[in-house]
Amino acid sequence: MLDTKVVGLLNQQVNKEFYSAYLYLDFSNYYYDNGLDGFGNWYRVQAQEERDHAMLFIQYLQNNGEKVVLDTVEKPSVALNNAKSILSEGLKHEQYVTSLIHNIYDAAYSVKDFRTMQFLDWFVKEQGEEETNADSLVKKYELFGDDPKSLYMLDSELGGRVYAAPSLVL
Repeated sequence: MLDTKVVGLLNQQVNKEFYSAYLYLDFSNYYYDNGLDGFGNWYRVQAQEERDHAMLFIQYLQNNGEKVVLDTVEKPSVALNNAKSILSEGLKHEQYVTSLIHNIYDAAYSVKDFRTMQFLDWFVKEQGEEETNADSLVKKYELFGDDPKSLYMLDSELGGRVYAAPSLVL
């Protein structure tokens, strides 16, 4: 049996991961609506990753005999003003998710829940990658976004991203 607080935080994370998927679908739709299909693709793939992250948390809870509690997924509230601001919001969101993962890790550490800590190790590493990717997008847009040819090339590059399911073994 897992600690009650840890179970609560893991269940909350399920909801946060589904929210992340909604948020990134919202971003994706904005980009598609504005002719930046590569950016739209990048965030659609990102949404798939977030959904799978939620499923990993669900599977972990189930594997440990814990009840999964699904909550309402809020509608994204980020203002979709322009392409650049959305990228910055994406970076802020990944930093927020990192803080959530660290909070669960800290709770597991405080009760010596090494199994949950080991499970979360993958997410700690994943969040480092997520923040790096989001930061890279912001920087690339700052460098190339004002030049139509460069923006076209960046959009084309992002259009090549394909979905790869996470390789975490539970």
